[in-house]
Amino acid sequence: MRVAVVMPRGAQMSRARPNSMETVAGALLEPSRLKNQTHVICDAGASDPALPNLVAVPEGLSRSRRAAVVARAIEALNPDYVEYHQQIASSAALARRLPGCVHVLYRHTRIKPARGLVNRMRYGARLAAFDRLVFVSEAARAQFAADYPRFADRASAICNPIDVKGWTADPDDREKLIVFSGRAMAEKGLEPLCQALEVVLDRFPDWKAALMLGDWDRHADWAQPRLQPLERFGDRVAIHRSASLSQVRAVTRRAAIAVTPSLIAEALGLAALEAHAAGAALVSSGRGGLREASGPHAVYVEDPWAPALVEALSGLILDPVARVEMARAGQAFVVANHTPAVRAAQLDTLRETLVARRVAPTVRENLLVQMISAALPVSAPRWAWTWPRPQGPLTGT
Repeated sequence: MRVAVVMPRGAQMSRARPNSMETVAGALLEPSRLKNQTHVICDAGASDPALPNLVAVPEGLSRSRRAAVVARAIEALNPDYVEYHQQIASSAALARRLPGCVHVLYRHTRIKPARGLVNRMRYGARLAAFDRLVFVSEAARAQFAADYPRFADRASAICNPIDVKGWTADPDDREKLIVFSGRAMAEKGLEPLCQALEVVLDRFPDWKAALMLGDWDRHADWAQPRLQPLERFGDRVAIHRSASLSQVRAVTRRAAIAVTPSLIAEALGLAALEAHAAGAALVSSGRGGLREASGPHAVYVEDPWAPALVEALSGLILDPVARVEMARAGQAFVVANHTPAVRAAQLDTLRETLVARRVAPTVRENLLVQMISAALPVSAPRWAWTWPRPQGPLTGT
């Protein structure tokens, strides 16, 4: 069975500076039983490629030019199964262009609900190009099924893995340090966290904080004013702008407490997995897939604004025994449930099952029917939008 994995435009699969999607794709490939039959298509430019079997296309191409080059690369590989990470429109166009194999969209973030008739038609046509959609948590899958009920039978959930090698550290051997790792933007809860840290660091003068901020150049104008009140703490607050993965790992392995105060429903929350693997106790908003990432091994803040964050952080600081017990339990939970071997086995089984149930392109529903049916309201008679489906839903994935 031949597998092609198509990474989004701009992904280079660099060993030194991978983004979260590249990290997940690499972690899933290493223990895969299909590893030797899998090729990853990405942009060229990495001086230290992280994976074997990379097929690099020239970087900096326009969207249309890159699509043509990627299509030729897929054709040359002649795969049974093509897995597109993240991007919907360009991936759907490739899937329609390349009949004869299974096409799967691997979505790292939620797919927003379509608004209005035109958008429903557009999204319906794109989603119909895929034989399966994989989401990184059951929460994300369920939200998609609620927003797009006509495609619910095509949705599966496989939680993100984390390679704990290099992350694991002793929860007993910790600095009095609070760490946040995430993009420097409002939806990650950075503003209420900064407000909470002002109170906590005043209350506990022997504690410090480290903010590992991603995508700084894109969000600096918004983020800088929110960080400014923390300047009065001097070197007690370390701010790492556009922090690399190695920097995040090094700091998280030292921190006693990590915080994921997201204000949105996260698809899963890789930062939470990293905190658990590193042995930090976690304060989490629990939104979206964050509860799947942590199970019962986090302090959940239902309303992740400053007063509740102050209470949660203070509670862990004042009870070091409970803090270490929680950190140990979270670390064990991640090792048991979120390792690459566990998740890669699930993904490989899904891939093999889909190929075994391959749908010939001549059997797929007419594109016009797809567009019309996707635009109909949920309350429409079932005959108005149901078409023959040659494959049934997969359970347990």
